[in-house]
Amino acid sequence: MAVLTTAAPEAAPGRQGRPARRGGSRRSRYGDLRTALIFLIPATIGFVTFYLVPAVRGAWFSLTDYSVLAPPRFVGLDNYERLVQDPLFWNAMKVTAYYVVMNIGLQTVLAIAIAVLMQRLTRSAFVRGAVLLPYFVANVIVALVWFFMLDFQMGIVNVLLERVGIDAQAFFGDPALALPTIALINVWRHMGYTALLIFAGLQMIDQQVYEAAELDGAGPLRQFWSVTLPLLRPVLALVLVVTITGSFQIFDTVAVTSGGGPVDATRVIYLYIYDLAFGQLDFGYASALSVVLFLVLLGVALLQLRLTRASESDTN
Repeated sequence: MAVLTTAAPEAAPGRQGRPARRGGSRRSRYGDLRTALIFLIPATIGFVTFYLVPAVRGAWFSLTDYSVLAPPRFVGLDNYERLVQDPLFWNAMKVTAYYVVMNIGLQTVLAIAIAVLMQRLTRSAFVRGAVLLPYFVANVIVALVWFFMLDFQMGIVNVLLERVGIDAQAFFGDPALALPTIALINVWRHMGYTALLIFAGLQMIDQQVYEAAELDGAGPLRQFWSVTLPLLRPVLALVLVVTITGSFQIFDTVAVTSGGGPVDATRVIYLYIYDLAFGQLDFGYASALSVVLFLVLLGVALLQLRLTRASESDTN
C-alpha cells in the first residue's frame, strides 16, 4: 500500500519575512521620531526659555504691583481696571490701529503689484535681490537715514521741495504728518519682502488656468481679479497675519524718529509699554498692557484667518 505524503506548501513569494519587515518598519519610524526630537530640542529650549517662561511671568506680573525695587505685591485685577480708565492707553491703541491701517493697506497693494510685475515681466534673481535689499538693512539704520533725509532744515527731501516751489515740511514735527511718514518709511522697507512672499504664491498657480482664461477671452485685468486673487487667498491670508501682527509691534522707527511726539501723535502701544516698564519702572501695569495686546493680536489673527478662509483653496 502506497503511502501518500504531502509536502508542506512553500511560502508564497513576498509573504515570507513580512513580520520582520513590519518590525523593521516600526523600528525605522521610532528611529525617525527620535532623530526628529533630537533636532527639536534646541528650538524647544529656546522657545521655553525666551518665550514661554517670560510670557507666564508677564501674566503673573500683570496681577501685581512690581517696580523691581521691591518684591511683587499681588493686587489682582487692579491693573486691568486702571487700564480701562487710562486715556493714554486708548490713545496709544488708536494711534497703533491708525498706523496698521495705513501701513498694511499701502504695503499689501504695492507688494501685489510688484509681485505680479515680476511674474509677468521678469523673473531675474537680480531683480528679486534688488527688491528685497531694503529689508536686509536694520530697521534702526533705515529710520536714521530717513530721519536725516526728511529733516526740516537740512534734509535733502525738503531741499528738493523748496527748489520746486513747495514749502519745507516738518515731517516728524507736524502731528498730521508724523504717523503717515513713519508708515511710509516702513512700507518702503518691508514691501519687497512681502512682494517676494506673494511672488512665491504666484509660482504655485498652474499656468494652464491662465491659458484657459485667455481662451475664454479674459484680458489681463480680468485674469487678475478672477484667477490670481482667488488662488492667492491662502498666501495672502498668511501674509496679512504676519504683516499685521508685526505692524502692531512697531517700536524702533518711532523711538528713533519722533519719540512718540508731537503731542502723543505717534505714541504707539509698544512705546507706551516700554515707557511704563523702563521709564517709570511700573512693570506690573506694563505687563497688564502686554497681556491685553497679546489677546488683541490673537483675536485679530483668528478673525483674519476666518474671514479670508485661509484653510480653503480655490484650485479645485
